[in-house]
Amino acid sequence: MIKLDFKKGDGLLPAIAQDYKTNEILMLGYINEESWAETQKSGYATYWSRSRNELWKKGDTSGNLQEIKEILVDCDNDTVIFKINQIGDAACHKGYRSCFFRNVQEEVVSDLIFDPKVVYKK
Repeated sequence: MIKLDFKKGDGLLPAIAQDYKTNEILMLGYINEESWAETQKSGYATYWSRSRNELWKKGDTSGNLQEIKEILVDCDNDTVIFKINQIGDAACHKGYRSCFFRNVQEEVVSDLIFDPKVVYKK
């Protein structure tokens, strides 16, 4: 198995989530060695939350899990693509299918799938 180079990026590597059927890019997260091991063990995308400084299994709160179908590694062993089955319609915590729901003119180019205020009650 390929050994990822976690020495780069202060131990965090980019992880791109891509729909395994449509190839749509859904989000970008970061992984560390712990989240990488958990992803491989569980079969579900697990990231490292930079804002909360903790392990983050995508979908634990919203139910929008990311089932791993395949993992691709770049030529430098410092970026991965998680080819995933998006369980639930939204990958974005803002309620959109993809985190890339706006263009550079700040126009929303995607449909809102859920209301984050309802899903992420605090």
